[in-house]
Amino acid sequence: MACLLEAPLRISVLSEVTATSRHYVDRLFDPDPQKVLQGVIDMKNAVIGNNKQKANLIVLGAVPRLLYLLQQSLSSLELRTECAVVLGSLAMGTENNIKSLVDCHIIPALLQGLLCPDLIFIEACLRCLRTVFISPVTPVQLLYTDPTVIPHLMSLLSRSQRTQEYITQIFSHCCKTPEHQTVLFNHGAIQNIAPLLISPSYKVRMQALKCFSVLAYENTQVSMTLVNVLVDGELLSQVFVRMMQRDQPIEMQLTAAKCLTYMCRAGAIRTDDSCIVLKTLPCLVRMCSKEHLLEERVEGAETLAYLMEPDVELQRIASTTDHLVAMLADYFKYPSSVSAITDIKRLDHDLKHAHELRQAAFKLYASLGSNDEDIRKKITETENMMDRIVSGLSESSIKVRLAAVRCLHSLSRSVQQLRTSFHDHAVWKPLMKLLQNAPDEVLVMASSTLCNLLLEFSPSKEPILESGVIELLCSLTQSDSPALRVNGIWALMNMAFQADQKVKVEIVRCLGTEQLFRLLSDPDTNVLMKTLGLLRNLLSTRPHIDQIMSSHGKQIMQAVTLILEAEHSIEVKEQTLCILANIADGNTAKELIMTNDDMLQKIKYYMGHSNVKLQLAATFCISNLIWNEEDGKTAQREGGIKSSQERQDKLREMGFVDILHKLTQASDPNLCDRAKTAMQQYLA
Repeated sequence: MACLLEAPLRISVLSEVTATSRHYVDRLFDPDPQKVLQGVIDMKNAVIGNNKQKANLIVLGAVPRLLYLLQQSLSSLELRTECAVVLGSLAMGTENNIKSLVDCHIIPALLQGLLCPDLIFIEACLRCLRTVFISPVTPVQLLYTDPTVIPHLMSLLSRSQRTQEYITQIFSHCCKTPEHQTVLFNHGAIQNIAPLLISPSYKVRMQALKCFSVLAYENTQVSMTLVNVLVDGELLSQVFVRMMQRDQPIEMQLTAAKCLTYMCRAGAIRTDDSCIVLKTLPCLVRMCSKEHLLEERVEGAETLAYLMEPDVELQRIASTTDHLVAMLADYFKYPSSVSAITDIKRLDHDLKHAHELRQAAFKLYASLGSNDEDIRKKITETENMMDRIVSGLSESSIKVRLAAVRCLHSLSRSVQQLRTSFHDHAVWKPLMKLLQNAPDEVLVMASSTLCNLLLEFSPSKEPILESGVIELLCSLTQSDSPALRVNGIWALMNMAFQADQKVKVEIVRCLGTEQLFRLLSDPDTNVLMKTLGLLRNLLSTRPHIDQIMSSHGKQIMQAVTLILEAEHSIEVKEQTLCILANIADGNTAKELIMTNDDMLQKIKYYMGHSNVKLQLAATFCISNLIWNEEDGKTAQREGGIKSSQERQDKLREMGFVDILHKLTQASDPNLCDRAKTAMQQYLA
């Protein structure tokens, strides 16, 4: 019997709730304005803290009616204000509530309401707008659709402390792109918001500070302006320094440190300025200590990582401040079984977000170790550090995996670490696994790290080669992402350096000549340079040069011709001429140049070029072509014997000796020496 009663019982309870909610909505349509007002007030009291009631009222169509009453000029100001309050309360429910409100066009209606002169109504509209805009599901672009909105909001800043708090909060949440920064900057955000930093209201000061942090982020124009702003006769940077003092709330210290960090990174404040070295950096290190809340430690570490990322001196200072390297090790032990957290809700929150601490620690370690060898050593010697990185590479959170591989990449710049820690922990194995299936962002960082692991002195190079990595790298060269193409070809270039013939043949076979020549015409200069580097490494040592040129000589010479004829940088042409010099060093391969008068004329042209690097590379080519071989001064080629004497004679006839003679008088010592060495071959 109980089973039979269960369903009807639920239906009756649901209809009772819906009936109660329906009663609230019906009262909004009463012809008596006073009853409508009372209905809205009762609705306001019914929805406070009651998400179920909020959802019911939205489903029953309360929102369009409330918006209609809010926009009616015939409605009393009290009714319109109460409607804005109820809508604000509905917005404080779930994300689905916000979506429903946005779909009902609440934002244009509330923005229109701001044109009313009544301050209490304006504040109610702004409070509701603030609640809607701080939700992650609201499209921030809606704030910028009408170009009159931002200047009007700026004009309302002076009306009251509440308008200041709500508007600055809206700005800080809706400033997501450089375009948004520019719009706010052009409408006087800096001069309008700066005075609010000394407001008697903490909430206003805090929201104004947050506004400056989002405006200054990666924005040189804003940062350069901020550095000259005076607030009540005091430089803005000094106001921020005061806000970082230990007696200020943590949120304020952190946000002020972010403002100064962003101004520094944008080039408005020098990295050796005392406000950075003596105030901002120590403040951010302080935020990493375990007495702070999880989110404060995360934000502190990530901001510090960003501050010192490009500056080795800041990295050195940070690494010796408050035992930071050891302090970060605690990020991996949190929350521990003996955690001092007695608040169950806080413990539950921290358990769910502990991965954010690991991510922040990896980011900060990556930044700390990006330049200095001693700091890298200190990091790898921190308890279980390499094991933690290896674990991080296979974590479920994509952000942790990315931060872990970024940390690994930073440490992989060290020859010593590649030879020791990296080898001892076989980090190449999880790295290879990560490369099999990952988003592009992770792939870029993982493949960059792999490039370093494939350097000639790395003990990981051999096992990686044996794991069948060539195919994986060749597939990266076909990516749509230029960064992945660069890394794929870079890793192959490192692999080909002083490699066995077997490895080189496998690279050429797997990459395929078509793809190789496609890469030689890649629009990205970095891809082109690394492909030329690969070709140069493939064409080293005579037997290898001769073998590759015997099977692919025609295409390679064609590619070299195209590059030398096209509009390319000096670096690209220099690398191409170096490839030609390698070909000229082959026993049989050099005939591909000697029988190509057009190519010889190009070499001649570059020997007389205004750029010394190109002259040097071209002279190197000729030096190799005229070189007297030890084995009877002959080189075997298809169709007979061609002696070095015959080559020298041909090059003399083409005027190369005269050019070499001139170059022996060159002002550049390297070029002069190279020309003299070549001339000696004629005298030998």
